[in-house]
Amino acid sequence: MKILATVVTAMMILTGGLISNKKQKITATVVNVTSDSGKVAFGLYDKNGFMQVPLKSKNAKIVDGKSTVVFEDVEPGEYAIICFHDKNDNDKMDFQENGMPMEDYGASNNVMSFGPPKYDDAKFVVEDKDVSLEIKF
Repeated sequence: MKILATVVTAMMILTGGLISNKKQKITATVVNVTSDSGKVAFGLYDKNGFMQVPLKSKNAKIVDGKSTVVFEDVEPGEYAIICFHDKNDNDKMDFQENGMPMEDYGASNNVMSFGPPKYDDAKFVVEDKDVSLEIKF
């Protein structure tokens, strides 16, 4: 009987019956893009790679001032999103000589202060449900 219980338990674990490793989706929408030219580039970050190397990145076209991406298969954890309007479609954020951005940008939670976004301001948690975020430039 012990062997049968062990086999059944192992099968449930392997098929996800006892432990749920369901990955989630994060939907991010920029709602106030100033024009439909170019695209919006989105990056999903964790604390370690914030503003350096995104865990996932996507570009999305702009329709009627809105741009939406869906990051799929996201493990539960803490994340932040940064995005910018790539107006000239050159796949990079453009800056003036003094370091000021020439293109609009935003971050999850919409906390915008002077200077680049901060992880602690932009972070959010993914748990056992899909997440939808509205970002403003």
